[in-house]
Amino acid sequence: MDAVQLGLDTFGDISRGDDGALQSDAQTIRNVVEQAVLADQVGLSFFGVGEHHRKDFAVTSPEIVLAAAAARTTSIHLGTAVTVLSSDDPVRVYERFATLDAVSNGRAEVILGRGSFIESFPLFGYDLRDYEVLFEEKLDLFSQLLHEKPLTWSGTTRAPLDAADVYPKTENGLTAWVGVGGSPESVVRAARYGFGLVLAIIGGPSHRFAPFADLYRRSLESFERPTLPISIHSPGHTAETDQQAWDEAYEGVAELNNVIGAERGWPTYNRLRFQHDVGPEGALYVGSPETVARKIADTVRTIGASRFQMKFASGSLAHSKLMSSIELYGTRVLPLVRDMLASD
Repeated sequence: MDAVQLGLDTFGDISRGDDGALQSDAQTIRNVVEQAVLADQVGLSFFGVGEHHRKDFAVTSPEIVLAAAAARTTSIHLGTAVTVLSSDDPVRVYERFATLDAVSNGRAEVILGRGSFIESFPLFGYDLRDYEVLFEEKLDLFSQLLHEKPLTWSGTTRAPLDAADVYPKTENGLTAWVGVGGSPESVVRAARYGFGLVLAIIGGPSHRFAPFADLYRRSLESFERPTLPISIHSPGHTAETDQQAWDEAYEGVAELNNVIGAERGWPTYNRLRFQHDVGPEGALYVGSPETVARKIADTVRTIGASRFQMKFASGSLAHSKLMSSIELYGTRVLPLVRDMLASD
């Protein structure tokens, strides 16, 4: 198969210093920029920054963080993970990413989604009862904006457009994806509008998601669209040994799961569950470079993906450990994965 791309995603989880103390939102954001710079230096293909509006994560405006990273990087593609389109305006999203594409010399990507949290809806004045129609209508409008021609559009979720022309124009078009968590309807929608597919596999084995990849490919064919790429988004962490990676990652993973679990009624997270999740039947890519590479290669084969995006921070972890994880991911995991897949 063609050489798979490896990328990274972060939600800007609040960093810790080497003394274990939580750092400020501002320092966490500066750390994210440094992490993007290192990802570029070690040859990774993509760096994604998520949008959230809650105290666990520092980044609410990914495009600004990505623009800062664009000024200090040369090759890596820069995008979101995800942009919550439902509570944003498609015209403004297009304008911001077209601008990012300009300052990054064509390296901008946008991954659109409904988001796994709902804080942005009341924050920006949207009704959760309109959850489905908001995303459907705004995705439809955004797909038309990508043609970069005057358009006329009307719907129920924003003011109509009458022969509206939107700027700036990009030089070579804007790369756009839809992030999907496991809904067949969302997979078909991504194909219908002609977006690349990012499968968020954050629980269970990757083979459970192979039917979604097959559905996407069949849907593209039925809509008479060309073949489009599939990427995988999953959490992980790399260290020199499995035990070191597990020990470094566990506290943050447990903390994040328990905070979110308290809101959603999940059982308390524990070490036994963690050890299952880092194994073959779990969705955590945590371990030595060899362990992480084998698991990524298996997932890429199973899904037929062209890119894998590791969410490299899950809960509060020291910035220095995140930087070490990024370095190992680029210098050792990436070549191992490509070697493993080259023989297929």
